[in-house]
Amino acid sequence: MNLLLLLLILLLFPSLRFQIPSVLVGASSFELLQQSPSPISPFLDSMTASSPGIPMGMETLTNDTHKKMLIALIVCASFGAVLVVSLFLWIYYRRNSPNFHKRNGQSSDTEKGVVGLAPILRKFSSNKMMGNNKVSVPLIDYEVLEKATNIFEESNILGEGGFGRVYKARLEENLYVAVKKLECTDKDSEKEFENEVDLLSKIHHSNIIRLLGYTIHGESRLLVYELMENGSLETLLHGPSHGEALTWHMRMKIALDAARALEYLHEHCKPSVIHRDLKSSNILLDANFNAKLSDFGLSVIVGAQNKNDIKLSGTMGYVAPEYLLDGKLTDKSDVYAFGVVLLELLLGRRPVEKLAPSQCQSIVTWAMPQLTDRSKLPDIVDPVIRHTMDPKHLFQVAAVAVLCVQPEPSYRPLITDVLHSLIPLVPVELGGTHRSSTSQAPVAPA
Repeated sequence: MNLLLLLLILLLFPSLRFQIPSVLVGASSFELLQQSPSPISPFLDSMTASSPGIPMGMETLTNDTHKKMLIALIVCASFGAVLVVSLFLWIYYRRNSPNFHKRNGQSSDTEKGVVGLAPILRKFSSNKMMGNNKVSVPLIDYEVLEKATNIFEESNILGEGGFGRVYKARLEENLYVAVKKLECTDKDSEKEFENEVDLLSKIHHSNIIRLLGYTIHGESRLLVYELMENGSLETLLHGPSHGEALTWHMRMKIALDAARALEYLHEHCKPSVIHRDLKSSNILLDANFNAKLSDFGLSVIVGAQNKNDIKLSGTMGYVAPEYLLDGKLTDKSDVYAFGVVLLELLLGRRPVEKLAPSQCQSIVTWAMPQLTDRSKLPDIVDPVIRHTMDPKHLFQVAAVAVLCVQPEPSYRPLITDVLHSLIPLVPVELGGTHRSSTSQAPVAPA
């Protein structure tokens, strides 16, 4: 490396002159070994004493050979230097060329927005204490979010539920985020807020919503997320469009994305995390219909809490029977909820439907007898996608759904097995590959 640096200096500044050491020109390799202290020097000394002298002509020939070798070395080094400089120039040109920026611009709008927000988020403080845990998510000033939502104007509402409202907010020009505003009037809601901030500051995956910051203002608690342009799966499936925007392959891609998020929580987080509230309204879709799991307020870290401290929570239609009846919560509870979402994608029906003012029926109870009958199955598939898929794929998805919603938890598959069964059903261009489940090295929750 030092030799290359010396040669570069000689090439760039030819007026300079250096004393080239005799080590490089006149000394033979045998002489170099003799000059350098080494544990084998006594052995070399004995060899010198017993070796015949080198003739004068041979010495001249040796010097000429070394000079030729030096010239060849200089030529090679010069070529290497030119190559290195050319490489740097090429990289510089690529980074500053319009085509380079155009290619990078092909990334999703969500990713561009998150990258663009980085300088803004760095302005706010981080590494704050949330309850008993230290979090690295920025604490954003309330006034900033108030201004970004135009004082929480109704026209900026993206969604509304029992948790509160979600607003579209503009932090800077063309940089939009989603702001969830909660009213924490009791200990349970405060605990859910702290749980979400704590978990999402530590777990990072391409199919899990990214938390960008949070705010505490009186009894109000605000969570700032990346904006998911296509809203929730629930709205697309059961809203005014009734799933018309979702083809068979897109539905399978969404199922695969959700399975990857769950596999990350169950298999790659140490200790593992049970989401506990998986449902179609908590599966959000970005501009390219990439699905991301959200709402971690009810999530539980396995082994971190006493089972008696876990309050029975969840959404009817998605809650596993063993958890509903006996309070038994495991990763198989998430698998049951995933099976219900898979049935929603397959049948286009809500998880619970009213038959009469005082009578409801779950999608599992209604569909189970027909899912196992190949002659009846095609007739209950969502009309939007009916007859648009390979029948073998339809039967395979139905079989996976049936296994996921088994009443006995031990009969349900692991989410990893579900994931691998869905991969062949999704085109490669939509993500149907055996890529790693984690987009970043998993960070173990405390």
